[in-house]
Amino acid sequence: MSSTGMTFDERYRAISARDTRFDGQFVTAVRSTGIYCRPSCPARTPKPQNVTFYPTSAAAHEAGYRACKRCLPEAAPGSPDWNLRGDAAARAMRLIADGVVEREGVPGLAARLGYTPRHLNRLLGAELGAGPLALARAHRAHTARMLLTGTEMPIADAAFSAGFASIRQFNDTVREVFGMTPSELRTRRRAGSADEAMAGTIDLVLPFREPFDAEGLFAWMAARALPGVEEAGPASFSRLLRLDGGPAWFALSLEEGRLRLRARLSRLGDLAPLVARSRRLFDLDADPAAVDAALSAHDELSPLVGRVPGIRVPGAADPHEMLIRAMVGQQITVIAARTALTGLADALGERLPDGGVLFPTMTAIAERGAEVLRGPATRIRAITGAAAALAEGTLTLTVGDDGAEQRRALLAMPGIGPWTADYVRMRVIGDPDVFLPGDVAARAGGSAAGLPADAPALDAWATRTAPWRSYLTAHLWRNAPVKRPRRAAGARSNSI
Repeated sequence: MSSTGMTFDERYRAISARDTRFDGQFVTAVRSTGIYCRPSCPARTPKPQNVTFYPTSAAAHEAGYRACKRCLPEAAPGSPDWNLRGDAAARAMRLIADGVVEREGVPGLAARLGYTPRHLNRLLGAELGAGPLALARAHRAHTARMLLTGTEMPIADAAFSAGFASIRQFNDTVREVFGMTPSELRTRRRAGSADEAMAGTIDLVLPFREPFDAEGLFAWMAARALPGVEEAGPASFSRLLRLDGGPAWFALSLEEGRLRLRARLSRLGDLAPLVARSRRLFDLDADPAAVDAALSAHDELSPLVGRVPGIRVPGAADPHEMLIRAMVGQQITVIAARTALTGLADALGERLPDGGVLFPTMTAIAERGAEVLRGPATRIRAITGAAAALAEGTLTLTVGDDGAEQRRALLAMPGIGPWTADYVRMRVIGDPDVFLPGDVAARAGGSAAGLPADAPALDAWATRTAPWRSYLTAHLWRNAPVKRPRRAAGARSNSI
């Protein structure tokens, strides 16, 4: 139930009903109090003439409002609009969450989007009510709140972990946004937030919208986990990841209805990008109410949604790694792909002192992948060629890519066809409207649901579920019979 296109009256009805489904999708600023709230704030509903709705908390900050101390709007899940939309504003929001402004500044963000910094400021100001610096500042404030209320991390460490350049900047921002000092915000720390936490481990709770198919996500990760790189169980997933500051370890687990993120970092400043990647990996900003309502309106899909409400589309922890995994698995089973990728990681990955393994760099795969990979020579050349292009920068692949441009760039690479390009777009960008008619598991699941078995006919039927075809694909994967039908020539399996 995206807030895009909602009228003032529709938003006002949502806040009057204290509808939690809209938390994180917009904020309500109240002129008579000077604060802004999430839609479900329990405070008395303000009069319409005192209300202004903003698409982001940064816009409310820029307009001079403070965050409500009662509902803490920054604690809500993020907006699904940034995945649903493919425009420059949405792409900017994804890149800001990934820490691009902290790493490359506004000029770097603008260059990635193909604009001058001045034009990007104008564009985001007009579209979102705040420029890139203000949006990045709001994101840092959100991370700071999580650390102050969710951990016992020293306040100075929390400042730098959230991406602030100085303690003074951190103190000023927290006071301005929340109307409290960092120490006062710390007093709101949840009971037991650091209980049994390992030394040096950051422990946070990640919000999400219900319903939430955690079981399906953990099962997906378990089927594809690479020993040494990843570990997965019925209610947990952990892995090693290479971030800008060095190796990082993180784990996601469902405990008493809460999704907890635990992390150990080489550099504290990598925390905010890691949180963003974790949220994307488990599709935590999805709007399950809107997805389920749209899909269950079709008689063929209603039973599937009833069995698995709140289904999620897994994202990617690392875009470059995702492309290699997709290319390795594009014409073989998940089990075979996992075996091949485990061998690749074991041979070319960086082994850490604790015995863990980082997935190989693109340079390592480009230079030595042919020594390890097995199969047709043309496929091996395609994989090593894609790795070389990523390493050299002649092929870019980020969460902020334009979907159509990313697809064209991937299809221009030898050995990458429509299935792989679309699968990567679904997983890396989080595009909610991708369908894979050539995927053998999706076709099997569709046939079992009474949908057309022929790929073109199934693709045509799927158009009626736009803009949620990625979630349709996830349901069909889930509905596929355990015994897969024999794969037709050229068909693809759902990749690793």
